[in-house]
This record gives sequence, structure tokens and C-alpha cells, in this order.
Amino acid sequence: MSDLFKKFENNMGPLGKWASIAEGYFAFPKLEGPISNRMTFNGKEVITWSVNDYLGLSNHPEVRKADSEAAASYGSAYPMGARMMSGHTSMHEKLENDLADFVNKESAYVLNFGYQGILSIVETLVSKNDVIVYDIDSHACIVDGVRLHVGKRFTFQHNDIESLEKNLKRAEKIVEKTGGGILVISEGVFGMRGEQGKIKEIVQLKKKYDFRLLVDDAHGFGTLGSDGSGVGNEQDINDDIDVYFATFAKSLASTGAFVAGSKNVIKFLKYNMRSQVFAKSLQMQLVIGAIKRLEILKNEPQHREKLWKNVKALQSGLIERGFDIGTTKSCVTPVFLKGDVLEAMVLVKDLREKYGIFCSIVVYPVIPKGLILLRLIPTATHTLNDINETLDSFLAIRDKLEEGYYKKISERITT
Repeated sequence: MSDLFKKFENNMGPLGKWASIAEGYFAFPKLEGPISNRMTFNGKEVITWSVNDYLGLSNHPEVRKADSEAAASYGSAYPMGARMMSGHTSMHEKLENDLADFVNKESAYVLNFGYQGILSIVETLVSKNDVIVYDIDSHACIVDGVRLHVGKRFTFQHNDIESLEKNLKRAEKIVEKTGGGILVISEGVFGMRGEQGKIKEIVQLKKKYDFRLLVDDAHGFGTLGSDGSGVGNEQDINDDIDVYFATFAKSLASTGAFVAGSKNVIKFLKYNMRSQVFAKSLQMQLVIGAIKRLEILKNEPQHREKLWKNVKALQSGLIERGFDIGTTKSCVTPVFLKGDVLEAMVLVKDLREKYGIFCSIVVYPVIPKGLILLRLIPTATHTLNDINETLDSFLAIRDKLEEGYYKKISERITT
């Protein structure tokens, strides 16, 4: 027997092992100033490609006015208690009705956090007799929800319909014995590489297999579809999504989330989601702010139009210059380069310090060894000048990477 905490002395985990050289710069960096296309990092202005304020609503004058007036009227505590007990208001109901109408579902329920929300939805929808089949590239919040399931679960290869069908057959054999049902989980947009989930192809399998579909559309809500209502509108399969989830933390530039579906399903979730039944209600300041943001999302399409103008300019510019951006079908713009973890760190430091470009870096074990992923998130606040400056900088750092410049520096660090 040993002390529970002793193992942390020699094993801080796959990310924590880099803490001594990463913390404060590559991990837990401090981006300061108003959320915008240019922010301050280490006292220097940088073009910022790491915030999910897709529509630029964080500093929209009407949003700031609504937020400040709500704060002045209600403070940051009201309402106190869980929704079921003492934290329910008519404004929460209004927001839910507005959201349900916008995403064309019968009913919606507002949640206090996105990660916690989807995790709890997954756990609540299934019982021990049910089987979950989910995309292997699902976000950590979905994976954590699946881990709470006491029944069987299977992964299918990312966006691979043949693999999904194979696992649906496995699931069918189990539920035939248990009397349970099947829940399939995918995402509207996979946030790491920007691919849309193959929702249209998935729902076609409903003709052959009996299952329900849960879609996490965190990155699609506000950005995809003719009206910004998400992947259901984008792929013309809205009615076939049984449970739709989205967060306020991206296009709505706030905190909170919601789930939408049939009245019966939403009623069941309201009375059984432990993360909501036993947790404080979303504050009124955030509820009123979300109502205003949704109003702007519906009535001011110019923000979404500007976003996609920037997305197309950035992605086409990268492709024209020979960069590999994978198979993205969304605003999320990954740039794949070849190099090890230490090379990636040196490269990103150069990108930030010399070229004034701040973007997220993703390396092994999140992606395969030998790959570097630079993740760019265009927003409506970016300018063509930001894009051109970034494209020029990426050409420069790629040349240095291929010439071995970053390799030499990384070797000096480790010797």
C-alpha cells in the first residue's frame, strides 16, 4: 500500500509531464485585453486565432449593454438554487422557447455549462440495458459521459459509416437480449480538425437499424446552416436528430448551453439530469445576455457572412500556398506540419515572439507522433490584413521547419 498522492511525484500524466517547460506559455498562457482579433500576450500585441468568438458578439455594443444592465439589476447570484427548487424564472423559460424555435425542436432546456451538460445528457439518456455507439474522435465531454454508462458501449472509426454499421449490428445483438435501446453519438463539427460529422449518412441508417441520435453541435450552432441554426439545417436532416446539444461558449460568446428535442425527452432530462437537478441555476445576467445574443444571431446575418468571408480567405490562402488543412468543412482551420513535440514548442514560440501570431498547438498524444497541428479559429472580427500577415508568417515558419532550424534549437534545449 502507498500514499494515494505519491504517484504524482513521478507521473503527472501525458500533458502534465511537459508542465515544467510549458506552463505559462504553451499551457495556461495569458491572453489579455478585450476579446478580439488582436490581443496582448506577454506584453505584446498578437493576431489571435485561439478564441471561439465566431461572430464577434463578445464586444457587440448591444451585448455589452444587455450584460451590464442585467448585472446592475440582478447581480451575479440571482437566482439562487437549482431550477427545480428555487432557481427557475420566466426569463429562463423565454430563452428556452427562443432556442427551441430557432433550432426547430419542440422543446429546449438551458444548462449551466457545456462540458458538464453533454456529459450529463449522455449518462441520463441510457440505462444498463442500453448500448452506446459513438465516434472515436468524440470530444472529451462525450467520452466522460460514456464512461459513466454502466452498460455496453462501442466506438466506430471517425466518420466511417461502414464501421458505424458494423457496431450497430453488434449493439443490436446485445439489446435483443437485454430489451434496451441504442444511442448513437456524433458531432456537428469536430473541433480539432473541423470536419462535419456525417450526420446525413448516419440518419440514413435509421431505415435499417432502430437507434436514437444525439448530436453535439458546439461548433456548428451559430455558424452552419442558411440561418446559423446548425448542422441540422446545413445537412437538411434536422428532424432526424433526436437530441440536439449546443453551447453558449462559442458563437454566443458566453457561458451555458442547451439541449433540444421532443417535449417528452426534454421533460425527462429536466427531471433526471443530476448535473442540473442538484446544481445552481444559470445566473440571470447570463440568461438575459444569451437572449440578446440569440436575437442578434437571428436578426443580423452580416456577422455570419463576415465570418465565412474570412474563413474562405484564410483556408483558400493556405491551400494555395501548399499547406495541408485536412478535410475541414467548417470554420475550424487546422494546419498540419511534420515535427516532434520539442520542434513544435520552438516553432510556436517563434510564431508568437517574432511574427506576432497566437494560435493553439496540438501535438502527441492528442494527434499521432511526428505531426504538429496549428489550429486557427477565424472570427468575424478578423481582417484581410490579419489573414495576409498570418499567411506570410506561416510560409516563413514552414521554411524554417523544413530547413531544420527548429530541430537544431530543440536539440540544444535537451542537451
